[in-house]
Order: sequence, then C-alpha cells, then structure tokens
Amino acid sequence: MINITLPDGNIRQYEVGTTAMQIALSISEGLARNVLSADVNGQTWDANRPIQTDSTVKLNTWNDVHGKATFWHSSAHLFAEALEALYPGTKFGIGPNIEAGFYYDVDMGDRTLTTSDLDKIETKMLELARQGNVFVRKEVSKADAIGYFTEKNDEYKIELLQDLADGSITFYTQGGFTDLCRGPHIPDTSPIKAIKLTNIAGAYWRGDEKRKMMTRIYGITFPKQKELTEYLEMIEEAKKRDHRKIGAELDLFMFSEKVGSGLPLWLPKGTQLRERLQNYLRTEQENRGYQMVVTPHIGSKSLYETSGHYAKYGADSFQPIKTPREGEEFLLKPMNCPHHCEIYAHRPKSYRDLPYRLGEFGTVYRYEQAGELHGLSRVRGFTQDDAHIFCTVDQVKGEFLNVLELTTQVIRKMGFKNFTAQISLRDPNKPEKYIGSDENWDAAEKAIIEATAEVDLVTTTAYGEAAFYGPKLDFMIKDALGRSWQLGTIQVDYNLPERFDLTYTGADNKPHRPVMIHRAPFGSMERFISILIEHTAGKFPLWLAPDQYALLPVSEKWIEYCQEVENQLKKYDIRGFIDDRNESVGKKIRDTELKKVPFMFIIGDKEVEAGNLSVRRQGHGDVGIMTVEEFAKYFLEEAEKDAE
Repeated sequence: MINITLPDGNIRQYEVGTTAMQIALSISEGLARNVLSADVNGQTWDANRPIQTDSTVKLNTWNDVHGKATFWHSSAHLFAEALEALYPGTKFGIGPNIEAGFYYDVDMGDRTLTTSDLDKIETKMLELARQGNVFVRKEVSKADAIGYFTEKNDEYKIELLQDLADGSITFYTQGGFTDLCRGPHIPDTSPIKAIKLTNIAGAYWRGDEKRKMMTRIYGITFPKQKELTEYLEMIEEAKKRDHRKIGAELDLFMFSEKVGSGLPLWLPKGTQLRERLQNYLRTEQENRGYQMVVTPHIGSKSLYETSGHYAKYGADSFQPIKTPREGEEFLLKPMNCPHHCEIYAHRPKSYRDLPYRLGEFGTVYRYEQAGELHGLSRVRGFTQDDAHIFCTVDQVKGEFLNVLELTTQVIRKMGFKNFTAQISLRDPNKPEKYIGSDENWDAAEKAIIEATAEVDLVTTTAYGEAAFYGPKLDFMIKDALGRSWQLGTIQVDYNLPERFDLTYTGADNKPHRPVMIHRAPFGSMERFISILIEHTAGKFPLWLAPDQYALLPVSEKWIEYCQEVENQLKKYDIRGFIDDRNESVGKKIRDTELKKVPFMFIIGDKEVEAGNLSVRRQGHGDVGIMTVEEFAKYFLEEAEKDAE
C-alpha cells in the first residue's frame, strides 16, 4: 500500500500502482468525470498513470491552470491527427499548449494552408474528438523512436530526439496518430467539444532565422460551446482595447525601425503617464525608507559573470560590446541587481545599517526574438521599478511582509481588484537549473511560504517557476476582460550576496552574510502600462490621465480666458490643454471624446461673462456650471474616489 496526501492534508491509503483517476473515483464519480490530469509530487501527470510510491496528489479539472494546460496540449495532438488524416505526408515540429490554447509548427511540403482550410480541419477535429480515443503513453528506446520517425521521413522529430537521453523518451498515441511527447494528456478526446483554429503564421524551426520557415497554426478548444462563444466575444473586445491601437490614438508611444525593433519611444503624453506612475511609487518607497539610486545602462562582462546572469542568459542576450582596449568587454545591462550589490559593497555595513533598501527605475535590455516582440508587452529595452533590500536573516520575514503590503497597495491603486499570488518554487527534479545550496533554498522558500500564510492573500504554488537564484512570489492579476497577467514580483535571494561576497558586521563583531530581497510591484513599466491601457480601454483613473481636461472655446476671442483658466487649474495640479483649432464645437467635442479626456469645458459668451466653466464629463454628459474653484474641489473628490 502507498500513502496519498491530498491538498486538504487528508492522507488515504491505496494499492501500489493506483492512478489519479482511481483516486478521484474513490472520492466521487462526478469528480472523476471532470478530472483531466493530476499533479503528483509537483509534476503534472496523466490521470491514468500508475503511482508507485507515497505521493502528494492534486486532481486537476478544467478550473485548474494545469487542467487547462493538459486539455490544450491534448488538443494540439488532436489537431495533428486531423491534419495528418486530411493531408498525408505532413511533417510535425513542436505543438505545445500556450497561455490560451495551443499551436503546432508543421511542414506542409509544397502545400500552402490558408484560412479557408481551417474550417475543414476543425470539422475533422470534432469528428475525431467524438470518437473518445484514449491517449496511451508508451516508453520507447531512442533507437526505436528514431526508427519510427525515419520511416515517416520526419526530420524534425529525429532532430528533437538527438537531444534526448535514452530511457527518457515517451510516445503518445490517440486513434491513428502517434507523436513524440513527454505528456501529460487528458484521459481521452471526448471532453473536447468546441474548437476554433484562430490564426496561421510563419515560424522558423526552433526559432532560428537561418532554418526553414514552418507553418504555425494557432487554436483553442473548450469543453462547452458556450465557453468558446464567450471567448471569441472577449477576443473581439480585446481587439478594440489593443494597447498598440489605443496608444497610437492617444499619442502615448511609438516605434521606429530606424531606432530599432522592440525599442519604444515615449511621446510627451505617454511620458506624463509614466512619470506619474513613477512619482507615486517613488513617494511610497521613500516613505518606507528606500533610497533611490541610478546605475549605468552597461556594465563590465565580469559583473554579470559574477552574478551568474551571463552563464544563464548570455547566449540569448545582446552580445558583448568590445572596446579599443584588448580583452575589455561590456554588456547592455540585463538586470539591475548586480549593480545594487556593488553599491551595497561600496562601504562596510554593520547590523545597525540593515535593512538597507535601494530603489531604482532602471532600464534593462534583453534580446527578444523578432517574432516574439509585441507592442509594449514584449520589448528589448524596458524599465523596471526595481528595488533590492539587504537584511539579516531575522529581518527577512518582516521585510517580505512590508513589501507584500506595498505591492498589494500598488495593484489596488491601479484599479485591479481581482488578483492572486503564485508561490514560485524550485523544480525538485532539475537542480541543475539553479545556483546556491539546498540549505539556502530551503530557508528562502520557507520565508515566502510563512509570510504569505500570515496575510489574507489567495495563493497557488508552482514548482519550476523560481528564478535561477531564488524562489519568488509572482502576482497574477485579472483585467476587465478576465485575462490573467503576471505583474509584480518579490524574490528572496541567499545566493547573490554569496556570489558577491557581501557581508555586514553583526552584534557579535563577526562578519555575516545578508539576505537580498528583489522587488518590483509594476515589474516592467512598459508591460504594466500595456496592461493598464487594455484594462481601462484608455480611460485612465483621473489621477493618472495625461490630459485631465480640454478647454473648448466657441470662438478664438475666448482663448485668452481659456489661458487664464489653464493657469488657475495648474495651481491645483490639474493638467489639460486648450483646443484652439478653427473647428466647430461639435467636432472638438467628438475629438475630445475619442481622446478619452475625462473632462471638457465649453467656453462661450455666458461662461466668460460669469467667469464660470460649463463642465462635461466623458461618459456622463453635462455635470453643471462651476467656478474654477468649485471644479477643482469636485475634481479632487472624484480623483480620490477613483483611487480608492
């Protein structure tokens, strides 16, 4: 018999070789009908895979992230089966699940797939799904696997096999289709009831621009047609909210091929938005004892070799900058933390100096593949609201709780009400991915788990999602369309202080090693603003709006009065502009609405004579006649409500 520990802590005994599906059946038949996969000791398994030893088991349904991932991975195999049935001779690259749905890279030979082919493939997928074919896992030798794909003349799978160790290779078969795959998969194809293939694109094999361009087909599936319908409606709404479209309409940012792909240029209005966000966080940090610093955009290659970043990311980053001096190389800064370690080490520290909190809005550079760039959300140069706290072991928990409070406050201030936190831990089966001792990792993971348990915060745990130098807490927010995004992060790091030989003198007059907490509530300013734009559809909270009002004079003779109003409103830190174009008031109103300016003032004879403002609010219409002082009071009250 083996002991199975369930998520609620309940321990049950089962025979050796029992499966997650049998465990589900022992609880209830209704649960078993909905089980898609299971997390066994932190790894996602097929629900029908035998469990041989004492284990912790979590059953995954459609309502779980890992359940959806398994569902969509299996859908990729169903797509491949349909494609092979319709177009024999198709060769297959990789077909992973993604955040929403899946894709598959395929080589169609001389055939070109078009969007008109997608309906036919969807119909075939539904036909095959209704057969309820079981996903069968089989371990195979490397020689047999290569022989199978040699017979199929599929050089892509053969190349993938070259990187795999003998004894670690598995095939999955459903119906008449077999694929090289580590899994896991849903029990059978019958839960897949709604299918939409969404896009056809090109993708270089293995992301290498020198290799063959393959056809990449994206798709998404659901267990109910209603869910697919709702998803497609959400996608249409998301297109209207696309931050690239709204950013262009509101003159927030731009890109230039002459400057370079993935390097955003912030326009005046976008810069105002950015600076208000930074000023807010800067004030909050300074109130909590942070000291702001500025570090260079480049650093010596040796700096990042010491930190370990070069070994982990160097091959996929911007290449070293060589100087005229023999052997001297610099890198564009990929991270701020090594620079902050050097600031800490600048002068000797005592335990009385800790915690030592450094903050920086530091711009970093990472080379993203051209095909992965996407507006502000995936760029090559971005600014992190970075901070690093150096503290004693005894201070870790308290500092972590303080950072946790700040991060949740920032998220709520931005208008995100629905969020959870993901505790990202090591992958216990891949120790080579991480630096540092098990002792340090155990201490860091314990600090995060204990701190989150003390506050009213909904958390999930994800193994294998830790940074290479330490575990972290990632904040997952849901936007107005119900989409999940990873925003702020907090990381506990025992390793970089060791790599940089950082010390402080303790009360015992002996040297001790500090612990380092990495923290970024916004994460990347660029990515955060892209999410904020789409969440608000460009209708920012009043305190954040680049232009908070527009003055619309009926005639050019009232421009001077508008300038007087503008000067008065500046005293209240209320920002706006005068629309002095030679256009009708109707057109000015329509244009101001399109620019999503919260307030507009119509200025005509009556307003000038009385010294008043005729106030309109976007989405509300006329809100009345006010003096400048009355409007300022009204505005500040509304801005306060907006920020709650």
